[in-house]
Amino acid sequence: MVAHRPPVNFWKDQNGVTLTEGLITLPLVLLVFAAFVEFGYAMSQWNQTVKALQFGARLAAVSDPLTSDFTEVFPTDADNPLNNGDATPNDAGISSTCGPNLANCSGALTRIVMGSDGICGVVGDPNPGICDLNWRIQPANLVVTYQRSGLGYWGRPNGPVLTMRLEVRDVTFDLPLLGALLGLDQIEVPAHAVTLTTEDLETCSSC
Repeated sequence: MVAHRPPVNFWKDQNGVTLTEGLITLPLVLLVFAAFVEFGYAMSQWNQTVKALQFGARLAAVSDPLTSDFTEVFPTDADNPLNNGDATPNDAGISSTCGPNLANCSGALTRIVMGSDGICGVVGDPNPGICDLNWRIQPANLVVTYQRSGLGYWGRPNGPVLTMRLEVRDVTFDLPLLGALLGLDQIEVPAHAVTLTTEDLETCSSC
């Protein structure tokens, strides 16, 4: 026996409302969930970049100068030999910069970035470089600036004691989902400038 069902007004019919609400809210919930996941991933990339730059700055502070005009800008001896032994000037305006895009950079920058094996991200490199910690950072992405610090003295055998600043440029966050959907894949990682006082700028020949 077939039961007779009285007609229901279209505007009062509740059949399928739950399904419709689910279809509307599910994409929004998934998008919010993806945003949380990728925000955490972006923070991981941020932290990875900071740690890589801190490591690279410590390495560069005791390595060969990374700028091509270093010896011209920062001579070891004073113009007047009688001034050798006096303190070097405290003048940050006297500077030498490497980068961006390898402008005025020496070959020593490649070793700082790539490590002793010259390959990024390979486990077991006895002397790793910056890109072994963060493969997104390549030599062309770094800017290194040396400045007079007022430390050291003219005629110092290992050269002047300088302030060195290392920062990153043109490295973007990797956001696979939100980058494709919302066009957020061109957001640059902040420069994260790391400043250190240099020591003896001479790379160990056996390293």
